[in-house]
Parts: sequence; C-alpha cells; structure tokens
Amino acid sequence: MSIRKNLKKKIYSGDNFMNLSDVRYLPRWVILFIDLFFTATAIFFSCYLIEKLSFSSKEVFYNTLHMYLLIGLVSVLFMYVFRTFSGIIRHSTFIDLFKLFLSTLCSTVVIGAISFTYYMITGERMIYMSVPFLALFFATSFMLMFMFRLFVKEFFHILREFRRSSLRKRILVLGIDEQSVAVARAVLDNPALPYHIVGFLSQRHDYHRANLLGKPIYSRDKLEKSSKDDLLLDGVLLVKEMMTKEEMNSWVNLFLEKDLQVFKSPSVQKLRDNDIEGSIKTLQIEDLLNRKPICIENEDLKKRHHGKTILITGGAGSIGSEIVRQAAQLEPDLIVVLDQAETPLYDIEMEMTNKFPGIRFKFVLADISNRHRLEPLFAKYQFSMVYHAAAYKHVPLIEENPHEAILVNILGSKNLSTLASKYKVNRFVMISTDKAVKPTNVMGASKRSAELFVQALQNTENNETKFITTRFGNVLGSNGSVIPHFKKQIQKGGPVTITHPDIVRYFMTIPEACDLVLQAGTMGKGGEIFVFDMGEPVKILDLAKRMIKLSGFEPHVDIKIIYTGLRPGEKLYEELLSDDATTLPTHNEKILISKDPNMEFKEIEKYTNQIIKAALRRDKVEVVQRLKDIVPEFKSNNSVYEVLDK
Repeated sequence: MSIRKNLKKKIYSGDNFMNLSDVRYLPRWVILFIDLFFTATAIFFSCYLIEKLSFSSKEVFYNTLHMYLLIGLVSVLFMYVFRTFSGIIRHSTFIDLFKLFLSTLCSTVVIGAISFTYYMITGERMIYMSVPFLALFFATSFMLMFMFRLFVKEFFHILREFRRSSLRKRILVLGIDEQSVAVARAVLDNPALPYHIVGFLSQRHDYHRANLLGKPIYSRDKLEKSSKDDLLLDGVLLVKEMMTKEEMNSWVNLFLEKDLQVFKSPSVQKLRDNDIEGSIKTLQIEDLLNRKPICIENEDLKKRHHGKTILITGGAGSIGSEIVRQAAQLEPDLIVVLDQAETPLYDIEMEMTNKFPGIRFKFVLADISNRHRLEPLFAKYQFSMVYHAAAYKHVPLIEENPHEAILVNILGSKNLSTLASKYKVNRFVMISTDKAVKPTNVMGASKRSAELFVQALQNTENNETKFITTRFGNVLGSNGSVIPHFKKQIQKGGPVTITHPDIVRYFMTIPEACDLVLQAGTMGKGGEIFVFDMGEPVKILDLAKRMIKLSGFEPHVDIKIIYTGLRPGEKLYEELLSDDATTLPTHNEKILISKDPNMEFKEIEKYTNQIIKAALRRDKVEVVQRLKDIVPEFKSNNSVYEVLDK
C-alpha cells in the first residue's frame, strides 16, 4: 500500500496515529528527488569550497542556473541507467551501493568531458578549477546519497529491534555459571525468540558492578527489595538440571512472590539448536515436585529381564506404559502388553514398535477378570516376570460401582496370581496404592484385599513364584490425577475446584513409580510389601495456588478457587503404613518393607470367593459388607456405606 493510500486510510478511519513501521517503502520518484536534492547540495558545497580556496576574482560559471541544470540532467540520466532509485532503501545491499558508485562516477566523468569539450570549443572554462570541483562533487554527492541509505537502513533496523523487544518478554537468566551463560548466548543469538534478556541473577553479592554478555548482574537481595515494575521484568529463565530441588523451590517461591513468570531451559548439551524455541518452556508444577530418581542396580535388572518373556497388565495405562518403556530398554525376548482399553493399547503399540524395532511385542486386548482368556497366554509364553498394573483406581466411580472394583481389582488379581503360581512364573509384582492403608473407600479396600490374597499365595504348597507388592501414593500426570485436572481448569479460566482446604497428598512422578516397581521386582524375596519414602506430603491448596501463579495468573483474582466438599470415600490424609505395621530397611534408603498383618490362604480364598459371587449378583451393599469383613480397618468416609460401620 502506498503512503498516499495509507495516509488516506488513517485520516478517514479516524486513526490520527501513523506508525512508521506501516510505511512499507517510498515511491521511486520520491527517492529520485531526494537524490537530486543531494546532488544539488553537493554542487553548492563543492562550488562554495572552491570559491573559498580560490584567490582569483574571475566570475565563474557556477553562479548561473545552467550548471545545476546540466549536472542534474546528467545525474538523472545515469540514475535511470543504473536504477539507483528502484531498490527498497531499508534492504539496501552491497550491489545497491556499487550501482550508486557507478552512477556517481559516470555522471562526474561525463560532466568533466562536457566541461573539457566546452573549453576546447570556446576557450572558456565552464567550471573554474574543474578538476578539484569534479573530485569534490563526486565525493560529496556519493557520500550524501550513501549516508542517506545507511541512515534509513539503520533507522528501520533500530525501529524493528525496538518493536521486537517491546513485544518480547523481558527476562533475567538465573545463574552466572558456564551453563547459564551459554543458554543466555543461545537466546541472544536467536532474534526470533520471544525473550529479551535484560540481565543475570546471582545469589552472590560481589558481582553487582560486573557485566556478562553486556548485561548487568543482579543479586538476590536486589530482587527481594524490588518489584518487577522497578526492574521492568516479566520473568526469569533457569537451567533446571543445574539446581537441586531445594534451591529451585527457594528461587521459585521468590519469583512467584514477585509475580514473575518462570521459564526453564535444558542444559546446553540437551539444547537443540534447530528448535531452541521449543526447548524453552514454562516451568511446570511437576518440576518442583520431582525428586532425585532411585538408583537402580542395572546389572540385576538386566539379568532379570534380558532375553526373558515378560507380561505387563494394564500396559496402556500411565504406570503400565512406563514399565513397558523401561523394560524394553533391558532387551527382553518378548514383552506381552495386556489391557482392556482399545485406543490406549493401540497408541502404546504404535509408540513401542517405532521406538524399539528390535524388541518383540505382543499386544493383547483382554479383561483380566476372564481367566479363560488369560490362561492360554501363560501356557503359551511361559512368562518369567509379571508386572500387574491393571486396576480400577478412581475413588468416586468405584464408590458408586463397588462390584466392578471386585471383578477387576480382586478377581483379576486372583486370576493373574494363581496362574503365575501354576505356570511357575519367577516373579509376580503387583502395584498397590497408599489408599489400601486404613481404607476409607471401596477402591482402597479392594486393593488391600488383593494385597492379602497375593501375600497369602506366597506360602501355599508347591508355590515357586515370588509374589511382591509395591505401594505408593499419587502419581504426577497419571490419567485422572489432580494436576492434569487443575491444568485443564486453569486453561479454561477457572475456577479451580478443591474438595477441602486442608486436604494433603503424597506425590511421585511416573518414572519414580516405575523405578520402584522394577527395583522391587529385582530385590524382593517374596511376600513383601515395599513402601516408598515419598517425602513430605503436599497441601493441595498450596499446589493449586502455585500452579495458577506458574501459569501467569493471580489466585482468587484471575482464577477463582472454590471448595466442593470431600467426595464419597475421600479422606484428608493418606497413609503409607497401617498403625499395626512395622517396617524393615532395605539397602536402598528410599525403600522400606512394610510388615502388615496377613491371612492364611484358605481364609482369604474363602472371603474372596464370597465377595466375587456378591459382585456377580451386583449386590452393592453385600459387596461392601464383605469387604469390611476382609479388611476390618475399612471405615467408610463421606459415603452411603457408613451405615455398615454402625
């Protein structure tokens, strides 16, 4: 769009502000007239300087208009020949400069030739001291037109940089170590990134007068005493791998207090040059809850899995799929992945066959409550390891449908464990939950019943299988867990719903949970319940507030938090150990063995058969009553089944 049309649009649209960046380019005739103006300026300057340096009193030709017309016409001719006015000035290149040089040189030579010819014909000089004049004219006219183009080019470059920096997020880089400096340099070298680094942030105080990459270094004290408006900041970029969990939490608490966004970057070794923008992300709550992974004895794991046949139930779920990924790295002969969810099973099939083309997989769509579907698999593949991750886990849904929990969590576990014993599977690892401890809901009680059955099966006659149970708390990012739920609510603008302001939970990551499962399968001797040291419990209200702040919003202002009341079967505090359980240490300080009370196999088998029959009759009350007989410590909370406790 031309300037005229742009101005007309601005005037008649009622917008009286003209943005310089809206001017796409000047018309060619405008450039030509500007160059002619510089040509006239060069003539005047050259004549003026010659006159001041000359001691002659003779009248010279430059006092007339003829010389301006002659030089102007010659200059226009060569400007047209070399098209010096046709390019976009802000994008001028060396070629444009060279064309300008040739045009000015040719104009000067032709003017000199005309002047010399005029002198030969008339015997009079057209221009007094013509050689010095021509030299001055050439230098002055070329420099004026060149400097004009350079000025326009630099002006628009500065304007673009100013607009770009105003649209970018102004951030500090946390740390002055080599990794932080290298990440900062990568950001500075990529003008396409939406970040503008204004400085570095350090814990130390002795760098307040030093600069890094031309940027100032701020101390933590200065940030604590200032607001983000004082420093004109939007956020902070940190390298996650260079910090401990405690350091990160300390810094992030300060950043959130100052209403600063927190961005994370991988280390330089992991930074992808071709996708640096995709490598820098907003810090997530999972990054703050992560802990150092358990150290697994890789040699023992390799020995237990290499060249073996493995069954993983619930293999399309959050935990099961991660076990599939980690087990595949140990190069087993065959991994059988079993699940009743069709689409997730297909997804994990596509992922594994692409990622591990050298490993044999078998993906089986089946229900673990159907023993007739399971037994041919045990007979055919002769499994060495079974990881049992299949279960119903959503507390409110199970509270409404207790019979379904019995058919999957109890009958399914019974089918798998008895088949494992019958076909002499070396190790059977069952995944349980902290909700099995002093359960207040059907889900937790059903998992505790499965624990009791598997433990009792360990001591039956002719059993050669080592039955091992792992028990842990909530898993970050698992299907249906609180953090993905909060993220969806925040993305929708709220409100964030919490059942109770005092509710707390233990958290661990999916890789941590699977590390525990693999570790237990390696170190277990049979009959143990392994409990993971999950650290300090997290208050869900604090978790929600931090997630809202990490998303760039203010709790209770931008995103509301509302309380909906405890759901059926839900309790405020989860426990990993029952009151009458003792613990034994293992060689890994993060893993304990819980010595919970157990049952004789005949007793738990009788109870199990009774509750399965009740479940098949879909008698909810009888199902829950039978659960309370199996698990005496099961006391319903906020549930219709509380009447059974009276």
